[in-house]
Amino acid sequence: MDTAVLYLRLEGPLQSWGDRSAFWSRQTSFFPTKSGVLGLLFCAMGLGGARQSELAEFAPLPMAAYRIGPKGKNRPPVLMDFHMVGAHYDESDPWQLECIPKTSEGKKAVGGGTRLTRREYLQDGRFAVLLTIPSSWKEKVREGLESPVWDIYLGRKSCAPAVPVFGGLFADESSAKQALERELAQRADDGESAPWAVLEVQQETSESDPLGESVPDVPICFGPTKQYTTRRVKVVSLI
Repeated sequence: MDTAVLYLRLEGPLQSWGDRSAFWSRQTSFFPTKSGVLGLLFCAMGLGGARQSELAEFAPLPMAAYRIGPKGKNRPPVLMDFHMVGAHYDESDPWQLECIPKTSEGKKAVGGGTRLTRREYLQDGRFAVLLTIPSSWKEKVREGLESPVWDIYLGRKSCAPAVPVFGGLFADESSAKQALERELAQRADDGESAPWAVLEVQQETSESDPLGESVPDVPICFGPTKQYTTRRVKVVSLI
């Protein structure tokens, strides 16, 4: 398969990348997930629904996420927010009915089932993502990111990007890394005297790598019945 490498800038006051979240506790990973990044791309291109055939083209291709910022900068702090869910749904609407919390027997809870949920967000995170994509998608991806069909967001709809997301399309990973390094050399942060650099990288690795871990963030089906498979990644600190 002919491929290209997409460079994305994922920076914003809030980000949330769930890879193991349960409904009542929505945790965030410290790095962008592949499912979240592909969701961003598909929103930009206006591709809704399950999209199993399209996802099958992207799923086997690698993605690397780089945490960037002034040298010595710690990981972004995590904000815990609280949401009440389960109230004021229209029970005559089948979709809204499914959103109402139920008992273990599938019945409505006493009092309507309103629940308190906990949701985590990364604060002031800055990432660069290099995603390998099929070459046949280059123009669709470019057009979508330069003029998104639907809103794009950093993991959750409340998390708007603070800088232009599209960093360019390149023939290979080496060329994309060079573009990232050129941008870092030009960046300056208010109140920070240290130069910018790559601080950590989450990269894909083999099953035999003892430093790797499996993350279930590779989407094989979007829509109401989402399905995921795993990939093996490791985090390398460059601080």
